[in-house]
Amino acid sequence: MNVKAICTAALVLLPSLVFGQEFEVASIKPSAPSAPGKANVGLHIDGAMVRYSALSLNLYLGMAYNLKNYQISAPDWMASERWDITAKLPDGADPKQIPEMLQTLLHDRFQMKTHRETKAFPVYGLIVGKGELKLKEPPADAPVEGGEPPQRIANVAVSGSNAGTTVTYGNGSYFTIGDNKFVGRKLPLAIIADALARFADRPVVDMTNLKGNYDFSMEFSPEDFRAMMIRAAIAQGAVLSPEAVKLVDASSGDTLFTAVEALGLKLDSRKAPLEMLVIDQALKTPTEN
Repeated sequence: MNVKAICTAALVLLPSLVFGQEFEVASIKPSAPSAPGKANVGLHIDGAMVRYSALSLNLYLGMAYNLKNYQISAPDWMASERWDITAKLPDGADPKQIPEMLQTLLHDRFQMKTHRETKAFPVYGLIVGKGELKLKEPPADAPVEGGEPPQRIANVAVSGSNAGTTVTYGNGSYFTIGDNKFVGRKLPLAIIADALARFADRPVVDMTNLKGNYDFSMEFSPEDFRAMMIRAAIAQGAVLSPEAVKLVDASSGDTLFTAVEALGLKLDSRKAPLEMLVIDQALKTPTEN
């Protein structure tokens, strides 16, 4: 059983972009199969062209509505089937309009009917612990000529193999999970919380009020790391063998909590009202491009 290969897809984590008019043109096609043991997904914006690759409808909806996976109630097939989208922005469009354009595209091509509701969730609040904060703030980006800060481009890439998974956000911001380590560079706490949630039994919500970008590193024993990877796969809906599930049951389950506390943070059990997007109806095949 190749646990790492099974878990690669479970570590795909794209940020919630806060970007309505429609795309000028757009195509939606089924994604080509990935090579065995590898995964390459992402979002790339180059001028007026927007390209998404190998994402499920659940991930597209999360990006379009600024919601996490656990805030979307949808049929199982929407989390498993992968699609590529290529779209062109109309003249004069602001990239901040992309999510609303994506909403329109998904509703139109998949004939979606949805509604919103609020539900109380048990969550882990990511808070500052009692000890010294061990997160490190990296040096500020060097100023460019003219005094303007470097422009951030909305490019996100996720690459995975049997060796691990890396999610990059551009401008030196990324995290990587592999080789019994979880390492992040130049990440805001909201993204760190989202990443931690992949290994937890409930959502993780950033409640630290820390506004910077941070570097961090966590290291685990091979046995604990393997159990965390399996737990992440199960949380994302992967169906694993009884032998793999036994590995999770045999682990203490508090490894992640201990690693977070070593950073000067804490995962605190709480309840929080979270907005849900419920998919009432959707086509399994989009209408023609």
